[in-house]
Formats: sequence, structure tokens, C-alpha cells
Amino acid sequence: MPETTFLDANELVINMGPQHPATHGVLRVKLKLDGERVLGTECIIGYLHRGVEKIAENRTYAQFTPYVDRMDYVAAVTNGMGYVEAVEKLLGVEIPPRAQYTRMILAELQRIASHLLWLGTHALDIGAMTPVFYTFREREEVLKIFEEYCGARLTTHAFRIGGLQYDLYDGFERDVSKFCDYFLPKVDEYEQLLTKNRIWINRTRKIGVITAEEAIALSVTGPVLRGSGVKWDIRKAQPYEAYDKVEFDVPVGEHGDTYDRYVVRMAEMRQSVRIVRQCVERIAPGPIFGKVGKVLKPPAGEVYHSIEAPKGELGYYLVSDGTVNPYRVRVRPPSLINLQALDVMSRDHLVADIVAIIGTLDIVLGEVDR
Repeated sequence: MPETTFLDANELVINMGPQHPATHGVLRVKLKLDGERVLGTECIIGYLHRGVEKIAENRTYAQFTPYVDRMDYVAAVTNGMGYVEAVEKLLGVEIPPRAQYTRMILAELQRIASHLLWLGTHALDIGAMTPVFYTFREREEVLKIFEEYCGARLTTHAFRIGGLQYDLYDGFERDVSKFCDYFLPKVDEYEQLLTKNRIWINRTRKIGVITAEEAIALSVTGPVLRGSGVKWDIRKAQPYEAYDKVEFDVPVGEHGDTYDRYVVRMAEMRQSVRIVRQCVERIAPGPIFGKVGKVLKPPAGEVYHSIEAPKGELGYYLVSDGTVNPYRVRVRPPSLINLQALDVMSRDHLVADIVAIIGTLDIVLGEVDR
């Protein structure tokens, strides 16, 4: 009998998602396969689109603040931080040191909480069940501090344009210091489970490799970029708040694979603890709000401001026409930009590796779609 092929082709196109548990949200990926080997991918997004940027144009600057918490909903603190800083830049407002150090503490705790959620779910995707129980145990301690501070655990609305929503509660510094002491040995515990685990190494080494040149060409940022050996961190390169007054290192990888990105994020959690401890030592009594009017009317103009969110560069572009509503708001979300790299990282891998590669990008679809 003559050799036949399926649909007169050697290649097969299948859908992964948008309900697949390993896509971490409603992401649909079209896979072009030759057997189990991936020839190419196409991401189809938009299932979670809420028109956040258009909503901003119909709200005052202050009214829009809670909406940004819902984009990357596992890193609400840093979302809010980036937005209020952009508006403050537009207004030309400086916030007092007490507010700066408090913002940095909350932002770094949020980075830890975000990385913990990533580590637990990423390991679960690959087949390691134990880490998710450990990481959620420590994440809960961070959420307790957030809840005590402002009453929210997930969409933590912590900041106001010009400063803080609330001053610190009694015992805040004690609780944060206690968490830092408790947390560092736990990171060692995660590493005992995974770092030299031969199954983990086989599932992550040489998987999803992206070179420094490819990462830069695709505008990839955050741990994905640093995993490829590029030492770029906005907290160092373009300091905001008081990051230029604290000491910390920028971890980088060598090979740009899934394993290196894991190592980078583990090191970042340790560096976040280091930053938090310095901020706790420097918090002093004082005002928590800068000189901001009750009605916010920035002068006509435009501004772009970005911060180092847990997933990469989170930028806000604002255009003011001199009224109480922004004329235009545009968000540069790291999850969306980093997702561009999926096709480059996936080619010539197996279908099972796609799960590991999507996980190593650490995307949140609320931020991708907005």
C-alpha cells in the first residue's frame, strides 16, 4: 500500500487551551507538531479583555487607581506602585521618605509572594506536588501582613497618589522582620527539594533556551531576560523610590534556559529579603503624604514611567490634557511582552516541554489581556 499522511500533510495543528490547567489562565496556544516535536506556536489571547485602558479615560486619576490592581492580580501592590508613581511624575510631586520605604517594603514582599506562587504552580505543572504546599504556606504569611495593613489580601490597594493610604499599624516593623527571619530558611528548603533533583534538572535544563540577543530583540524583561545573562534591573538602572539608597545584587543566569530562570527567581527572593531588612531599619516617624491637592489636575503633557515588577518591566504611559481625567493611558505589561518569546523558546521541543516553558515565563492573563 502507498504511504498515506493525515490530511495530506506530515504536520498536525492542535489547540492547547484556553482551558488547559498549565496555561495559567485563558490562553489558547496553537501548536504545529511533527509527531511530539513542536515546529511552531501561535498564542491567541483576548479571552479576558476588560478594556482597562479605555476605562481609565473615563475616570479621574484617583478613581482609576483600584483598576490596576486587577491586571496582574497576584502582584497588585507593584501594579499600584507603578501607576501612582507615573501620576506623581506627571504632577511633579515628591513623596516623603517614610512613604517611600513603606512602598518598597510592600513591593518587595509582593515580589516574594508572586515568586512563591510561580514556584509552586510551575513545579506542580512539571509534576512536583510538594513545593506548592510549602510555597503557599509562606505566601500566606505575606498576605497576613497585607491584610493587617490595608484589609486586602489579593487585590491589595495599598497606595494613594502622593503617598500611602494608611500609616503603618503598630507592630508592622516587627511582623516584617519576623517574616524575613522565618522565610530565608524556607528558601533553602525549596532548593533542597528541587535544585539538585535529577527529575527537575532533566525537565528544565536546556529547555526553553533564549539567548541574550534574542531576548533583547523581543523586548523581554525581568527574570526571563536576566536568566539569559543580561544584568538589567530597573531598580538599579533607573532607580525609583529609594532603591538607590539600599544595597542589593542583580542575579543573572548563564544559559537562558528554564533552569537558569528558576535559579534567578530563587536568588531574587533572597535579595528582596535583603532590601526589606534595610528599609525596616530606615523607616522613621514622619508624614506619609506629599503636597497633593484634593482635585488632581496635572498640567497638559505626557509621561512614561516604569518599575521592576516581579515579572519584568511594568510601564505606564499617561497623557494629560489638563483636566481631571487622563486623555490617554497605555500600559506596558511584562506578561504580554514576554509571551512573545514563547514561539522562539518552544521550537524543536516536545509537547510536554511547552508546559515547562509557559510556566517559566510566569504570565498572568489578566495582565496580558487587560
